[in-house]
Amino acid sequence: MFIIGLTGSIAMGKTTTARLFAEAGVPVHDADAAVHKLYEGEGVKLIEAAFPGATKDGKVDRVALGQQVVGNPPALQRLEAIVHPLVRESETKFLHEAERQGAGIVVLDIPLLFETGGEGRADATVVVSAPAEMQRARVLERGVSLERLEALLKRQMPDAKKRRRADFVVDSSQGVEHARDQVRQILAAVAKMPTRRK
Repeated sequence: MFIIGLTGSIAMGKTTTARLFAEAGVPVHDADAAVHKLYEGEGVKLIEAAFPGATKDGKVDRVALGQQVVGNPPALQRLEAIVHPLVRESETKFLHEAERQGAGIVVLDIPLLFETGGEGRADATVVVSAPAEMQRARVLERGVSLERLEALLKRQMPDAKKRRRADFVVDSSQGVEHARDQVRQILAAVAKMPTRRK
Protein backbone atom coordinates (compact mmCIF):
# COMPACT_ATOMS: atom_id res chain seq x y z
CA MET A 1 0.00 0.00 0.00
CA PHE A 2 1.39 3.41 -1.01
CA ILE A 3 1.05 6.18 1.60
CA ILE A 4 0.84 9.84 0.54
CA GLY A 5 1.49 12.47 3.23
CA LEU A 6 -0.60 15.56 2.47
CA THR A 7 0.11 18.92 4.08
CA GLY A 8 -0.14 22.68 3.58
CA SER A 9 -0.35 25.81 5.68
CA ILE A 10 -3.64 27.36 6.78
CA ALA A 11 -5.96 28.49 3.94
CA MET A 12 -3.77 26.96 1.21
CA GLY A 13 -6.52 24.57 0.04
CA LYS A 14 -5.42 21.38 1.82
CA THR A 15 -8.95 20.41 2.91
CA THR A 16 -10.26 20.79 -0.65
CA THR A 17 -7.32 18.77 -2.01
CA ALA A 18 -7.95 16.01 0.56
CA ARG A 19 -11.58 15.93 -0.63
CA LEU A 20 -10.40 15.59 -4.26
CA PHE A 21 -8.27 12.56 -3.30
CA ALA A 22 -11.31 11.07 -1.53
CA GLU A 23 -13.51 11.74 -4.58
CA ALA A 24 -10.90 9.88 -6.68
CA GLY A 25 -11.54 6.84 -4.46
CA VAL A 26 -8.50 7.18 -2.19
CA PRO A 27 -9.09 6.62 1.56
CA VAL A 28 -8.06 9.74 3.53
CA HIS A 29 -7.16 9.97 7.22
CA ASP A 30 -7.71 13.53 8.45
CA ALA A 31 -5.58 14.27 11.54
CA ASP A 32 -7.62 17.41 12.35
CA ALA A 33 -10.88 15.44 12.24
CA ALA A 34 -9.29 12.85 14.53
CA VAL A 35 -8.45 15.62 17.02
CA HIS A 36 -12.06 16.92 16.88
CA LYS A 37 -13.27 13.39 17.67
CA LEU A 38 -10.85 13.11 20.61
CA TYR A 39 -12.11 16.47 21.91
CA GLU A 40 -15.57 14.92 22.15
CA GLY A 41 -14.50 11.44 23.27
CA GLU A 42 -11.51 9.71 24.77
CA GLY A 43 -9.37 12.85 25.04
CA VAL A 44 -11.80 14.79 27.25
CA LYS A 45 -10.85 13.36 30.68
CA LEU A 46 -7.11 13.48 29.92
CA ILE A 47 -7.32 17.10 28.79
CA GLU A 48 -9.47 18.15 31.78
CA ALA A 49 -6.93 16.52 34.12
CA ALA A 50 -4.03 18.43 32.49
CA PHE A 51 -5.96 21.68 31.89
CA PRO A 52 -8.66 22.13 34.57
CA GLY A 53 -11.61 24.13 33.23
CA ALA A 54 -10.84 23.35 29.57
CA THR A 55 -13.91 21.13 29.14
CA LYS A 56 -17.62 21.79 29.29
CA ASP A 57 -20.64 19.46 28.95
CA GLY A 58 -18.41 16.43 28.38
CA LYS A 59 -16.46 18.03 25.53
CA VAL A 60 -13.27 20.04 25.24
CA ASP A 61 -14.09 23.75 25.12
CA ARG A 62 -11.67 24.85 22.39
CA VAL A 63 -11.81 28.52 23.43
CA ALA A 64 -11.07 27.74 27.10
CA LEU A 65 -8.30 25.34 26.09
CA GLY A 66 -6.87 27.91 23.67
CA GLN A 67 -6.68 30.48 26.48
CA GLN A 68 -4.47 28.07 28.44
CA VAL A 69 -2.14 26.99 25.62
CA VAL A 70 -1.83 29.81 23.05
CA GLY A 71 1.45 31.64 23.56
CA ASN A 72 2.46 29.13 26.25
CA PRO A 73 4.95 26.65 24.73
CA PRO A 74 5.18 24.33 27.80
CA ALA A 75 1.37 24.07 27.95
CA LEU A 76 1.22 23.41 24.20
CA GLN A 77 3.81 20.64 24.58
CA ARG A 78 1.74 19.12 27.40
CA LEU A 79 -1.35 19.17 25.16
CA GLU A 80 0.55 17.65 22.21
CA ALA A 81 1.89 14.88 24.48
CA ILE A 82 -1.75 13.90 25.13
CA VAL A 83 -3.17 14.40 21.65
CA HIS A 84 -0.42 13.20 19.27
CA PRO A 85 -0.26 9.57 20.51
CA LEU A 86 -4.07 9.27 20.30
CA VAL A 87 -4.08 10.67 16.75
CA ARG A 88 -1.31 8.21 15.79
CA GLU A 89 -3.44 5.38 17.21
CA SER A 90 -6.37 6.52 15.06
CA GLU A 91 -4.03 6.70 12.02
CA THR A 92 -2.71 3.16 12.65
CA LYS A 93 -6.28 1.78 12.85
CA PHE A 94 -7.13 3.60 9.60
CA LEU A 95 -4.07 2.11 7.82
CA HIS A 96 -4.88 -1.43 9.00
CA GLU A 97 -8.48 -1.06 7.85
CA ALA A 98 -7.47 0.40 4.45
CA GLU A 99 -4.99 -2.44 3.93
CA ARG A 100 -7.63 -5.02 4.93
CA GLN A 101 -9.96 -3.54 2.31
CA GLY A 102 -7.26 -3.75 -0.36
CA ALA A 103 -6.56 -0.03 -0.86
CA GLY A 104 -3.59 0.53 -3.18
CA ILE A 105 -3.05 4.17 -2.18
CA VAL A 106 -4.05 6.10 0.96
CA VAL A 107 -3.61 9.71 2.07
CA LEU A 108 -2.58 10.89 5.53
CA ASP A 109 -3.75 14.51 5.83
CA ILE A 110 -1.39 15.95 8.48
CA PRO A 111 -1.22 19.76 8.97
CA LEU A 112 2.22 19.65 10.66
CA LEU A 113 3.61 16.79 8.53
CA PHE A 114 7.19 18.10 8.19
CA GLU A 115 7.24 19.84 11.57
CA THR A 116 6.48 16.57 13.41
CA GLY A 117 8.64 14.29 11.22
CA GLY A 118 5.52 12.67 9.76
CA GLU A 119 7.04 12.46 6.26
CA GLY A 120 8.94 9.38 7.50
CA ARG A 121 5.58 7.55 7.63
CA ALA A 122 4.82 8.39 3.98
CA ASP A 123 6.09 7.12 0.62
CA ALA A 124 5.59 10.52 -1.05
CA THR A 125 4.65 13.97 0.18
CA VAL A 126 2.23 16.48 -1.34
CA VAL A 127 2.19 20.15 -0.33
CA VAL A 128 -0.81 22.33 -1.21
CA SER A 129 0.26 25.90 -1.89
CA ALA A 130 -1.01 29.27 -3.10
CA PRO A 131 0.49 32.78 -3.21
CA ALA A 132 0.79 34.47 0.22
CA GLU A 133 -1.65 37.28 -0.69
CA MET A 134 -4.29 34.69 -1.67
CA GLN A 135 -3.68 32.86 1.61
CA ARG A 136 -4.18 36.11 3.56
CA ALA A 137 -7.40 36.92 1.67
CA ARG A 138 -8.79 33.41 2.32
CA VAL A 139 -7.92 33.63 6.03
CA LEU A 140 -9.67 36.99 6.38
CA GLU A 141 -12.73 35.57 4.56
CA ARG A 142 -12.90 32.90 7.27
CA GLY A 143 -13.03 35.60 9.92
CA VAL A 144 -9.55 34.78 11.26
CA SER A 145 -7.52 37.83 12.29
CA LEU A 146 -4.12 38.58 10.77
CA GLU A 147 -2.63 38.31 14.31
CA ARG A 148 -3.99 34.76 14.59
CA LEU A 149 -2.62 33.99 11.12
CA GLU A 150 0.84 35.25 12.16
CA ALA A 151 0.73 33.12 15.33
CA LEU A 152 -0.23 30.03 13.30
CA LEU A 153 2.45 30.64 10.68
CA LYS A 154 5.12 30.96 13.39
CA ARG A 155 4.40 27.34 14.38
CA GLN A 156 4.56 26.14 10.79
CA MET A 157 7.46 25.62 8.44
CA PRO A 158 7.50 28.39 5.77
CA ASP A 159 5.58 27.49 2.63
CA ALA A 160 8.67 27.84 0.39
CA LYS A 161 10.57 25.33 2.53
CA LYS A 162 7.64 22.89 2.47
CA ARG A 163 7.48 23.13 -1.32
CA ARG A 164 11.20 22.38 -1.59
CA ARG A 165 10.83 19.27 0.60
CA ALA A 166 7.71 17.95 -1.14
CA ASP A 167 7.64 15.30 -3.85
CA PHE A 168 4.60 17.01 -5.39
CA VAL A 169 3.07 20.50 -5.08
CA VAL A 170 -0.61 21.19 -5.75
CA ASP A 171 -1.13 24.82 -6.79
CA SER A 172 -4.58 25.68 -5.42
CA SER A 173 -4.64 29.22 -6.80
CA GLN A 174 -6.42 28.37 -10.06
CA GLY A 175 -9.61 26.77 -8.86
CA VAL A 176 -10.90 23.31 -8.03
CA GLU A 177 -10.78 21.80 -11.52
CA HIS A 178 -7.11 22.72 -11.90
CA ALA A 179 -6.41 21.15 -8.49
CA ARG A 180 -8.41 18.04 -9.51
CA ASP A 181 -6.19 17.62 -12.60
CA GLN A 182 -3.08 17.86 -10.41
CA VAL A 183 -4.47 15.21 -8.03
CA ARG A 184 -5.10 12.89 -11.01
CA GLN A 185 -1.51 13.44 -12.21
CA ILE A 186 -0.13 12.69 -8.73
CA LEU A 187 -2.14 9.47 -8.49
CA ALA A 188 -0.87 8.40 -11.92
CA ALA A 189 2.73 9.17 -10.88
CA VAL A 190 2.66 7.41 -7.50
CA ALA A 191 1.14 4.30 -9.09
CA LYS A 192 4.56 3.79 -10.69
CA MET A 193 6.67 4.75 -7.64
CA PRO A 194 8.19 2.30 -5.13
CA THR A 195 7.29 2.59 -1.44
CA ARG A 196 10.08 4.15 0.61
CA ARG A 197 8.81 4.33 4.18
CA LYS A 198 11.42 4.29 6.94
